[in-house]
Amino acid sequence: MYCVIKQIEFCYGHRLLDYDGICKHPHGHNAVAEIEVRTDGLDRRGMVVDFADVKRIVKAWIDREIDHRMILRHDDPLVSPLRALAEPMYLLESNPTVERLARLIFDVAAEGGLPVTRVTVWETPTSSATYTGDSNTA
Repeated sequence: MYCVIKQIEFCYGHRLLDYDGICKHPHGHNAVAEIEVRTDGLDRRGMVVDFADVKRIVKAWIDREIDHRMILRHDDPLVSPLRALAEPMYLLESNPTVERLARLIFDVAAEGGLPVTRVTVWETPTSSATYTGDSNTA
């Protein structure tokens, strides 16, 4: 089994609703997403996947949709005032946890045709969450 990992850096703000810790307040992260792609064999170029393809699919989506945005639950009371100020946001059905972001990025990579097996998002240098998909996607 061959494996490559592409790291993509991005920044985002969020807060967690229905949560009693300090993360209930708006705050930001300098995140790193690690996208792991595996295959049994190499392509005609001798590669698992071209890193440029991961960048084209995943980084382009991150840059367009979540980088330097507030990522909020769709019913967060901050949505209306931020919308009135024309602030960039990305809305989710659930709390914008790092676990949720790992799943979101995994799905983007898979939908883009990458044989992704794991996405880890580091929200700080010491805290991360990983999504590996189910047995049908890995």
